Amino acid sequence: MDARQVGSSLDSLISSFNTRIAELQELVIARNMYPASSVTDLSAIDAALKGMELQVKAINDRLHEETEAIPKAKKLIAKSLQQQKKLQSMSTYVPTSYLPGRSTTLPEGLVSEAFKQQPNQGTMVEEPVALPKEKKSRGSPPLWYITASELDSLSSYMRGRLTLEKVNAAISDMATYAEANAQLVAAPKKKLAENLWERALELRDIATSDSVKGKHFFLETDMKGPSLKLDNTGKAILTVLRHLGRISETRIAHHRVIILLKPQ
Repeated sequence: MDARQVGSSLDSLISSFNTRIAELQELVIARNMYPASSVTDLSAIDAALKGMELQVKAINDRLHEETEAIPKAKKLIAKSLQQQKKLQSMSTYVPTSYLPGRSTTLPEGLVSEAFKQQPNQGTMVEEPVALPKEKKSRGSPPLWYITASELDSLSSYMRGRLTLEKVNAAISDMATYAEANAQLVAAPKKKLAENLWERALELRDIATSDSVKGKHFFLETDMKGPSLKLDNTGKAILTVLRHLGRISETRIAHHRVIILLKPQ
C-alpha cells in the first residue's frame, strides 16, 4: 500500500468519525430540548383539552334543549292566555250574588235595549231588584240561574265535571240566543239583510207553532259559544237544565228547539 492509499483511508476514517460525532451532538441537543419531564406536561394539556371539549359539548346540548323547549313554552303561554280570556269571558255571565254581570252582545249586530236593561232573575239573587214594566211582547228572555244546592242535588253521574259557573254562563248564552231570535222574528223585512231574511221566516214559522208560541227559544244549531257549544259538555248542560226545569225541548220540522222556562 503506497502513501496515497494510506492517506485516503485515514481521510475516510476521519470523515466517518466526524459524521458520527455530529449525529451524537444532534441527539444531545434533542435530549436537552425535549426532556423526559415534558411527557407529563403534554398529558396534562391533553387532559385539560378533553375536559374543555366535554364542557363545550355540555353547553351545546343545553342550548339544543333550550331551543327545543322554546316552541313548547310558546304553546303553554298561548294556552294560558286563551284560558285567561275564557275565564274573563265566563266571569261576565254569572249572577250578581257571586259573579259579575253578563254580556249582552248579540249576533248580526242586533242589540235590544230591553235586553240590555233586564236585571238578573232567579233564586240566586240575594238583593231585591226592581223588575222592568211588562211589555206586550215576549219581553226579555228569562235568566233563571241555578244554585249550588241544586247542582249538588244531582247525581255525580249527571253532574260530571260541570261547575256552577259553567252552567250559569250557559244560561246567559241561551238568553242571548233567544233574544237574537226574538229580534229576527219581530224585525220587518226592510230592516233585515238578505242573508237574514230566510232565517227570519224560518224562525217565524217556529215561533207561531203551538208548542213555542209566546215563549223564548233558540235552536240547537245556535249553540256556538262562548260558553255553550254543541259538544259533549253542552249536551250535558242541556240535560242538567232540563232535569232542573230550566228548559224544555221540542222538535219542529228538522230543528231541535230549546224553550227557556220561567220560574213558577
